[in-house]
Amino acid sequence: ADKVTNQQLMRVYGALMWSLGKVLGTPEVARVYIGSFWDQPYSNDENRKLFEAEEEDLFKDIQSVPRGAIIRKLNDLIKRCRLAKTHAYIIAHLKEEMPAVFGKEAKQKQLINNLPAIFEQIQRATGLPAGDFPNVEDFSVSLKKCDFSKFKPLNQGLIDALDKMIATELPRLMAQVPQDQEVFHEDYMRNLNKREGGALYDDDTTPFGMGGTLDILNSPVPVNDYQYEFEQLVPDSDGKINGTQAKQPMQDSKLPNTTLKRIWQLGDVDKDGKLDIREFAIVRHLIKLKLDGHELPVEVPKIWLEGLEIDDYKR
Repeated sequence: ADKVTNQQLMRVYGALMWSLGKVLGTPEVARVYIGSFWDQPYSNDENRKLFEAEEEDLFKDIQSVPRGAIIRKLNDLIKRCRLAKTHAYIIAHLKEEMPAVFGKEAKQKQLINNLPAIFEQIQRATGLPAGDFPNVEDFSVSLKKCDFSKFKPLNQGLIDALDKMIATELPRLMAQVPQDQEVFHEDYMRNLNKREGGALYDDDTTPFGMGGTLDILNSPVPVNDYQYEFEQLVPDSDGKINGTQAKQPMQDSKLPNTTLKRIWQLGDVDKDGKLDIREFAIVRHLIKLKLDGHELPVEVPKIWLEGLEIDDYKR
């Protein structure tokens, strides 16, 4: 998506939605996520905010899939319970209308032919929704294979138990689903934030919040090459810049925010949410490494850390 301009992207999106409308036979409007889901620099940077918002929506929707599946299963169970209740009333009514001895076959045919009126009668007597009744034509075909005299009478005890489950037990179970998902989300975020400090671990401080062996990895970082750029960012009295100051120079690389977040994680060696000149040099060096087409290292090479006065180095 970053290969086209804003106007071209709008046209492609419109054409895609129109085409999907002809292919997908669902009443819901298809959700199409727009983005360049890779770790290379954006060819066209004007849609960066759109790509990031779409990526965040995609991951949120993926995260909600388990909860949605549970909700759908409970809704299907409720629907099946209501259909079973309606079916029981229909069968019981047909059983009651059958003669005890003579004329069973003729009466059965009469009842089948009179199904629409029977459905209306049951609906008025029980208050069951019309949508819970089966299709008349399909139900008629099925009834022709049955002997109404062998149908079971209505078991009011089972009906009362079913009503109780629909009215109290299933709603109580449904109410537990959001709570369970919220606990899961809190546990997930707690595990995610085990490492404290730094612009990558706190949404309030991160500049990118959404939310083989190479020679460059075996050579010291040329700190002096980045001295002038660092001083232009006006470091504080401790000789450090914060995430807000570092954000724009890093985004000028046009690398995706997910990649820049990983670079910040590696570069902020002492995890204080700021960069001194040596950490800034590591960040710039990692950006150069990525722009040259190489993968980011799992941890900062030890030779890059020589001379850094860091008491508690965290990978």
